[in-house]
Amino acid sequence: MISTNDFRPGLTVEMDGEIMQVLESQHVKPGKGPAFVRAKLKNLMTGTIIRETLRAGEKMPAAHLEKRRMQFLYRDADMFHFMDTETFEQTALPEEQLGDTIKWLKENTEVKVLTFKDEMVGVDLPTTVVLEVSDTVPGLKGDTVTGGTKEATLETGATVSVPLFINEGDRVRIDTRTGEYTERVESRD
Repeated sequence: MISTNDFRPGLTVEMDGEIMQVLESQHVKPGKGPAFVRAKLKNLMTGTIIRETLRAGEKMPAAHLEKRRMQFLYRDADMFHFMDTETFEQTALPEEQLGDTIKWLKENTEVKVLTFKDEMVGVDLPTTVVLEVSDTVPGLKGDTVTGGTKEATLETGATVSVPLFINEGDRVRIDTRTGEYTERVESRD
């Protein structure tokens, strides 16, 4: 059993028969009345995100998820196909079950597929991914690292804010937890 006081991002619990992953939590102790926990939770079965206010110290059963290393192969309509890197067995997950993670999924990316009681419930992405900028306004002479930002569309279709010196064709590293640009990556050529 896990206490709501111990909530931290990434923790998974069973709540009302559903598997919930803690995205954010805040312990609140008002001047008057009992303490409580405000939590932002993601339902791993449906992909929906909810905000919940729970009593401080309330106990919930932990949801023990298994992680299997898999490789993302391709997208077919609203299904995403993965291959187990050990057994070469292929499985597919619907788009709604993956939620926002699809913004960072590029073919041949290695991920950890989360399973609960032999049922696939989601994908755990690497902390950072390297993606190519497919569309942005051109950088101008004099744009520096300390300057402002502009919007850029990546090869997966995701839109992020990048520094002004980033151009189309540049490869950038993105933090998948926050969806933020971290650095430009030199080409492998």
